Amino acid sequence: MPSLPIYGTAAIRKIESRASGASSLMERAGEAAAEFARSLCGDTAKAVLVVAGPGNNGGDAFEVAAHLKRWFFRVSLVFAGERSKLPEEAALALAKWEGSGGTLLDAIPERTRFDLAIDGLFGIGLKRALEGRYGAIVDRLNALGVPILSLDVPSGIDADTGAVMGRAVRARHTITFIAYKPGQLTLDGPDHCGGLKLDALGLDPTALLEPEGLLLDSEVLAAAIAPRPRNFHKGQAGSVGILGGAAGMVGAAVIAGRAALRCGAGRVYLGLLTPRPPYVDYAHPELMLRRPGALLEKGLADVLVAGPGMGKSDSARKALRATLAAAVPIVLDADALNLIAASRALAGASGKRKQATIMTPHPAEAARLLGEKTSRVQADRVAAARAIALRHKCLAVLKGNGSVIAEPGGKFWINPSGNPGMASAGMGDALAGIVAALCAQGAAPITALLAGTYLHGAAADALVSAGSGPVGITASEVIDSARALLNAAR
Repeated sequence: MPSLPIYGTAAIRKIESRASGASSLMERAGEAAAEFARSLCGDTAKAVLVVAGPGNNGGDAFEVAAHLKRWFFRVSLVFAGERSKLPEEAALALAKWEGSGGTLLDAIPERTRFDLAIDGLFGIGLKRALEGRYGAIVDRLNALGVPILSLDVPSGIDADTGAVMGRAVRARHTITFIAYKPGQLTLDGPDHCGGLKLDALGLDPTALLEPEGLLLDSEVLAAAIAPRPRNFHKGQAGSVGILGGAAGMVGAAVIAGRAALRCGAGRVYLGLLTPRPPYVDYAHPELMLRRPGALLEKGLADVLVAGPGMGKSDSARKALRATLAAAVPIVLDADALNLIAASRALAGASGKRKQATIMTPHPAEAARLLGEKTSRVQADRVAAARAIALRHKCLAVLKGNGSVIAEPGGKFWINPSGNPGMASAGMGDALAGIVAALCAQGAAPITALLAGTYLHGAAADALVSAGSGPVGITASEVIDSARALLNAAR
């Protein structure tokens, strides 16, 4: 299972206070960042701009600048603060810089050409919008047209949420210290961090504080699947039932069914709500088409998916009520979530279930489930995912850039896989089918959700790597790519 810890700002501060030799953490951070900057520059004849802010992030920047100057780089340092107000450690770092012969500039030089800029303006403690002088420095950094290396977090990014606070540095690289922070991994954080490198500074943060969250990686796939013995039959691979496909939206249910089939479910049934359902899916005749009532009454499925193309009709509500009453794990997506958000009775039935309930909302659906505006959900994606899991007693994935998975107890995970090519129709339907297939094959519901979310994004990333995206990626292509990755992991 994944083991890369994530901590918010307050937790990082606790770790720093508990670390032995904490007084040297700034020195360690400065040295680590300087080594990384040296590797990015290569030639020591390169010109490097360092911007130091008024706090401890500025202290890291002073340490970096002193190392680079000692290694014969041409370093220009802009200090955007007041010497008398620097924290003690940052003041000592400034003394090192000046002791090496370094000087301070008030502004970024207009006519100097730099090969690398280092952003040490603000770190994880920033909680206000960047305006005035600081905002102007960020704008100037972004306009330089040179690679930017940010220290810990790009200035202007909320380390806990990934929100841009007024404006933010758009770095090509970010080196973060001790552990990953949520805001680097979700919302706008990934776009501003660029390549994200972690240096734990010699600490084991998990020995000092229980992780608040975990960063998913490919190891989660191995936890969700097992090699199949030769003596194996389709009943051992489980069965999935898909409920949805109202008039004009049959394709959504078909995509979910195809995803479940291609990701290993032994049998897949489609319970279509359209009054004129097709008799067969000619592209995938293995899919078995049923009326929703027949699928539910006969208990054909080990896992049910409700929502893809379901609509909001009376027949949709009836099918959803029956799904919520089923004694099997269920995956709820799309209109199933909208119906629950609009009905206290359906929400109550969902919360009383004994078997696992998995919800897969995008931000607008999440907002409806919470009775909030979408902007509020996006303002703190981790908090929103946790709130859905707690309120609806479910496992939840809040989809988007850095999808956040949460369970009712508050534990969360962030998924790093995926790309903008996934912003197309049918992707959520494919995810629902993938998760259901893994669950039907025996993975615990939380493991199926974690692995399915990672696999879904990794499949799209593989398409981009092969030259097929990000523009124009389709859900059907992602399904085929997911099958290939799943078999490679198996």
